[in-house]
Amino acid sequence: MTQSCTARRRIVVRTVLSYPETVNCSIEDTGIMRTVALRRGLAGTSRRISLFITGRKGRSSVVADSGFAALFGSAEHIAVDRGLSEFRSGRPILIANTGRTELVMPVDGMDDARLASFRQVCAPAAPYLAVTARRACALGLAASGPVGLAIGDEESAAAILALAADADPKRVPALLPPSAAAAAAIDLAKLAHRLPALLMADGGTARKSAGKLSLVEVAAEAVGQVRHAASASLAVVAESNVPLSGGLATRFVVFRDGIGGSSVAVIIGRPDLARPVPVRLHSSCLTGDVFGSRRCDCGDQLRLAVGRIDQEGGGIILYLEQEGRGVGLANKMRAYALQDAGLDTIDANATLGFDDDERGYGVAGGMLRLLGCKQVRLLTNNPAKLDGLAQAGIEIVGRVPLHGPVNADNRRYLTAKATRAGHKLDHLLGALT
Repeated sequence: MTQSCTARRRIVVRTVLSYPETVNCSIEDTGIMRTVALRRGLAGTSRRISLFITGRKGRSSVVADSGFAALFGSAEHIAVDRGLSEFRSGRPILIANTGRTELVMPVDGMDDARLASFRQVCAPAAPYLAVTARRACALGLAASGPVGLAIGDEESAAAILALAADADPKRVPALLPPSAAAAAAIDLAKLAHRLPALLMADGGTARKSAGKLSLVEVAAEAVGQVRHAASASLAVVAESNVPLSGGLATRFVVFRDGIGGSSVAVIIGRPDLARPVPVRLHSSCLTGDVFGSRRCDCGDQLRLAVGRIDQEGGGIILYLEQEGRGVGLANKMRAYALQDAGLDTIDANATLGFDDDERGYGVAGGMLRLLGCKQVRLLTNNPAKLDGLAQAGIEIVGRVPLHGPVNADNRRYLTAKATRAGHKLDHLLGALT
């Protein structure tokens, strides 16, 4: 990024970083290495750094030292962000933990060509498949944490994916001792909305060629901190009035977190923030909210919440990026396919290696705080949302149930939510069973 600064003469500053604000600097001394004070108009802060200035008469190239990088987050968190991007693109990364480095790649989206490349990069080490304890249990294997599954040298990408996601794979391989980096790799895959199943291998050979292969290296302990960092880095990026059908006045406020997530607060009417505010935490559901799917009650609950909040004179709906109880749209479709084969919604998630519910509510709590909302009456049937929002620092004053219609297509889903996930649907159990 090229920026100008004023000193005794006008020079051009080319920093190695993409600093977002205008930089005003004053050169205090002479010589090749000069100390410059940088000021940001937005925050009113200043920072002193050393600059190495080169160039011909009237023009200089200025490169900031590494201290400037603190403005953009720690190196560890930046590496996690880049690791997420690599996983979303199906590329391998290195994960370092307790003196050992592992080469890791999601099996979600992997084809035979990419599998062959992974084997070549990690050679002579042999890759294995890392899965969650829930996936291991679905395969009939006893496990209390992430485990490794042996794969053959001739195993195809399709066969490995079957081990990761099929309800009844053709074979069940031998268990291998779990890698210390496996938990971090699985957590990163979940954040990327990929299957929690990864190819892993000793990364010693790959690390020697990391620069040539453009491999990102991530510290395992940094992955565990990224969810907190996401809620801590929340910011409002855009907002606008959006009139809804029926003349309902709303304001959409878009938030963005430090790992690229975007959630929306839909402010209905004029809620009184000095009193407990009616709030709905709504996980995005493309199938139900947009297309009216009968497999779930998501769209019904969303429309009920809008109407109820309007009746009460105002409130807030937080529309959260948590498709499929936090597993992502593709995994939600995989779970649907397993449900079509006879599993309920809880067992389908477990078969894919996920927890019953992968959602967290730290981001929701952060959104409410930024809106100035500290006390809420939560529109939900799910006690986990009450607990999650309370843990995020929001005071829960009460709960308002939302009871949607029961039909032949969502009956089994609602039954599982009531009997296995603890949702407050007791008054419907007679109709559901």
